[in-house]
Formats: sequence, C-alpha cells, structure tokens
Amino acid sequence: MPRRLLVDTNVLIEAVRTGCWRPITGQLALETVEACRREAVAGSESSIRGYVRVSEDDLARLRTVHRVDAVMRASFKLAYEDADALDVGEHDLFALAHANAEDEWALISPDKAAIRAAMALGIGDGMVSLEDLVGRVGARPKPALKTQFTSQWLVSFRSRLKLEDL
Repeated sequence: MPRRLLVDTNVLIEAVRTGCWRPITGQLALETVEACRREAVAGSESSIRGYVRVSEDDLARLRTVHRVDAVMRASFKLAYEDADALDVGEHDLFALAHANAEDEWALISPDKAAIRAAMALGIGDGMVSLEDLVGRVGARPKPALKTQFTSQWLVSFRSRLKLEDL
C-alpha cells in the first residue's frame, strides 16, 4: 500500500456511515484536502433524509488536512485539460498529488470523473477502493459498502475506460 492515502469526501462519508472510519484511521494514516473536509461537514446540520453526519471528531482522526493553493491548482489544470470536470474536492486532491508527484500515493475515490482523470494521467492503476482499505485493517462494514466503493466496481470501471481507449 502506498505511503500516502488521499481520500475524498465520498469515502469519508461512506466510511463513517458503515462504521469503518475508526478502524481504518486507527491503523492507516489518511489524508485529505481542506475542500473535502468542508464538504464532509457541510450538511451536518442538514435535514436531508439519509444524510450521514461527519463530525469534527471524525475529521480529527485524519493524519493531515492539506491546504491547496492557486499555484497547485493551476499547475494541475495545465497537466490535465479536463480538470474542470472534477468537483472542487477531487480537483484539489489531484492538485495536491500532482504537486507532490515524487511521493508514492493512492487516491481513494469512487467518483467516475476522478477515475477518468487518474486514467488519463497514467495513474489509474494506483487508485484504491474503500473496500481495499477495509480489508487491509480487517474492519466489518455495517451496513455493507455501497457498490461504487468496492474493488470489483473500481476494476470494472477502469477496465471499461481502458477498452474505450483501444
């Protein structure tokens, strides 16, 4: 497993929803960006049915919450022409990874636009599913992970993208 594990908002929420957040963050050093942190807590007072509350205590379990500056964002936009197709959190995660390209890292995201970006940048095979993290630490999600957080879904989507490029 790579040294740096960058998680997006969807992963934060799903790990909290399934009770896997504490086991994962107890054994693995997860990182994110400020935009994902803001997205994760934005609806904590929401009345949206089914919304999962991510608390500041949950977020305190992250190894690091990185700030991404305008230079990092611009550099990433120059490297990936479809950068604007990503939401703010994923865009900043990629900008952080791009700025630290010498580090060994993995992006954990079920977002299709993020997976497309990773494939276009030649780093798609380095993506990891939430299910991979869960298995690594021996956690048991309850309720079960949603399909897009599974290893099979990630492999299948990456394969479809590879076939489209043939």
